[in-house]
Amino acid sequence: MAGNRPVKFRILELCNSGKWNYEIVAQIQKEYPGLKGNFHRDSINFDIIELASGGMLEDIETKVDEEGIYKKGFLLHKYKLTDFGKIRASDACLMYV
Repeated sequence: MAGNRPVKFRILELCNSGKWNYEIVAQIQKEYPGLKGNFHRDSINFDIIELASGGMLEDIETKVDEEGIYKKGFLLHKYKLTDFGKIRASDACLMYV
């Protein structure tokens, strides 16, 4: 359980092997009891976008959410940790490179 660590650290751990944004959001909401509901769902997704824009995550696949898994009609993204993200995660003592 990662509920006592910063959310962005946990996102980096979850993206080590590649995950869809809705999978990451669901896992974070499961592990952090105070982050329920649509507002927190979207805040977590924004954290993912920030990590990607900072070069720590790479968008490796996209698709439109036809079934409403996350938000019907919205774009879903699959992310993986970049080499830079691995180095930063290692610097923060999250994982070994």
